[in-house]
Amino acid sequence: MTPCWTLAHASVARTGRPVALEGDNRPVATVVPHVVLAEDDVLLREGLARLLGDSGFEVVDQVGNAAGLLAVVRRHRPELVIVDIRMPPSFTTEGLDAARTIRAELPETAVVVLSAYAEVEQATDLLACGERSGYLLKSRVTDVEDFIATLGRIIEGAAVVDPALVQELIAARRVQDPLEELSPREREVLALMAEGLSNGGIARALYVTEGTVEKHVHSILMKLEIPETGDDHRRVLAVIRFLDSR
Repeated sequence: MTPCWTLAHASVARTGRPVALEGDNRPVATVVPHVVLAEDDVLLREGLARLLGDSGFEVVDQVGNAAGLLAVVRRHRPELVIVDIRMPPSFTTEGLDAARTIRAELPETAVVVLSAYAEVEQATDLLACGERSGYLLKSRVTDVEDFIATLGRIIEGAAVVDPALVQELIAARRVQDPLEELSPREREVLALMAEGLSNGGIARALYVTEGTVEKHVHSILMKLEIPETGDDHRRVLAVIRFLDSR
């Protein structure tokens, strides 16, 4: 499979290690993100490692528990960590707890947690960490192209919630809905923001112009009364508001 990213040598992305390519007159490099996997299911872990390796990533280490995860992440300082939420010994929130620690110690490392179930509280908690965070269902891995594309968006700075969880929240929103003021189109835009899409990606998904999406995003932030400050991630705060409206 062709590696995911190819960038001009003079502007190699902040993350990843450049590797020279041949057969092109231009100075070009591929970005090879380093990944650490934490999953106690050996078959799933090995399958993920193979999938990532075939898709242009380099899996630098694999572990089967959260304690081992923290040790190898501190050693390798990878661009991406993929971790199961429930891991030994208690199979409760060991992976999520490790993800919080990684985000605190290495904010430049993207963290994706995998879960077999759509659990709103955990997804909201992870998104509160800000950019380069993802909550994905394990069933998503079966859609290889979508899964790899999602990892790329997260590495580049997106905060992503699995679409299945987004749809569940839309169907089961509370009577006291803080999104009440949003139009149907604005709700669509916010749902796509929760999936980590950029304005350009939302425009393509909805077959509208990027300028139209920018207007919708501005309206959403205004209606949700999310102030513009130098410290807060306004899009992430909007998505958290969306999750809390379940």
